[in-house]
Amino acid sequence: MSKQSVFKEENQFPEEYKIPEIHQRLYLLNGECVEWAGAVDTVYSPICVPGPNGLERKVVGSIPKTTPKEAMEALDAAVAAYNNGLGEWPNMSVEGRIKCMQKFVYLMIQQRDLVIKLLMWEIGKTLADATKEFDRTVDYINDTIDALKDLDRESSRFQQAEGTMAQIRRAPLGVVLSMGPFNYPLNEIFTTLIPALIMGNTILFKLPKHGVLAHYPLLNAFKEAFPKGTVNTLYGKGSEIISPIMESGKVNVLAFIGSSKVANGLKKQHPKVNRLRAILSLDAKNAAIVTKHADLDVAVSECILGALSFNGQRCTALKLIFVQKDVADEFVKKLSEAVSALKPGLPWESGVKITPLPEADKPQYLKDCIADAVEKGAKVVNEDGGYTEASFVFPAVVYPVNSDMRLYHEEQFGPVIPVVPFESIDEPIDYQVNASHGMQVSIFSNNAEEVSSLIDPFVNLVSRVNINCQAQRGPDVFPFTGRKDSAEGTLSVFDALRSFSIRSLVAAKITDDNKELLNTIVRDHKSNFLSTDYIF
Repeated sequence: MSKQSVFKEENQFPEEYKIPEIHQRLYLLNGECVEWAGAVDTVYSPICVPGPNGLERKVVGSIPKTTPKEAMEALDAAVAAYNNGLGEWPNMSVEGRIKCMQKFVYLMIQQRDLVIKLLMWEIGKTLADATKEFDRTVDYINDTIDALKDLDRESSRFQQAEGTMAQIRRAPLGVVLSMGPFNYPLNEIFTTLIPALIMGNTILFKLPKHGVLAHYPLLNAFKEAFPKGTVNTLYGKGSEIISPIMESGKVNVLAFIGSSKVANGLKKQHPKVNRLRAILSLDAKNAAIVTKHADLDVAVSECILGALSFNGQRCTALKLIFVQKDVADEFVKKLSEAVSALKPGLPWESGVKITPLPEADKPQYLKDCIADAVEKGAKVVNEDGGYTEASFVFPAVVYPVNSDMRLYHEEQFGPVIPVVPFESIDEPIDYQVNASHGMQVSIFSNNAEEVSSLIDPFVNLVSRVNINCQAQRGPDVFPFTGRKDSAEGTLSVFDALRSFSIRSLVAAKITDDNKELLNTIVRDHKSNFLSTDYIF
């Protein structure tokens, strides 16, 4: 890249992507959008504009800074709406819940353009990626609806065994605390919130630290589509408002996407851990392994996608690349040239790949990690690698990295690509054996014997082995989980419905009287649980 600033004067922003400042003064509580008159947090964009003191992050708006008092009111609303499983939502038929979710999707789609713009302004996501996140989330909800229909069809019959007849269905678990990350503030949160909701649970929805306003246009959709108290939003500092909620013991499920350290702390706050189910997607330091038998052009292309999509701010990003020494220099040269060709800029600019970072302290953190590696013998090998201007950091290819460096161990969660040369294939295997994480690995090789020799150890060390392609979450029908400190529970369209529910059954001895009794209940639709209805 040239050293020309990626930032511009406000009058140079295209009119179609401008938004007015949004000062949110509402939060969703017990079916109402409640006015907030207390303290607020200012929302700053990663997009900077020239000011009297140089480049300054542009103000996007502000959001409520609610207190533990409002958090406990939200908890009480969710508990009351669940009502020990007797509430309107958990007691509603599957068909009824599906109709509510379909109404939500209809209302959500009407806010598409504004949500996409807010994703660009709040977290610096490119127009293409912001659009993809919204559309993928809508697809995820529709796929979840279809998956629930399939699940319900499978459960719409009675089973018989050893003189007993039973109907087995899935029932909700209770109150779900849903917390998600800033990097996919819509999609990642909805991959837990939506299945938890449609299975009949009530929701406490803690907004992420960045990307909060992107949900503001959807508050009314939640309000209009679901019974009161079913979804309640939480704003403010997590360490202040979440602790009393967990300490109450009234949360039945913790759905959390973030760091393992925070997840461990939250679980320990719950007084009855055996009553708490945890669905967690946590840290990852996903490695790529490029052997001398790899197609280097394919490896470079996929490693760039894996390491730098949304500036490397993904749990599924490739964060450490092992390259066999025979091809290391050639690989690093190709990688450096490809990185240097990436277009930096503002999110709406055509062809832009690298954008400003939403976390205010991230540029300094990345600078410190690079400095640590350079001090211990590595170099930044690509032109302008690590160049920083305010919230913007141009990607750095750092080579050769070794186990003495921070970049070898820490999840950088940003645009830095550490490359580790290796001689024996045992070296990357040993790395994974000793790593505290176990989400994914990418193997680049066209040698069948070599690939098979790596598949067998890695399938027992990580949850997904990618062959000649980047690490990623999708397709959403595939299971998404991890080993060690990387995850607890499994998410996918199919698995998430099971993660947020429990198999329950109604059973009776096979007698003429019991047959008549159950037939009457089913025929007259006396029960939402006992049903042989087939949902199309």
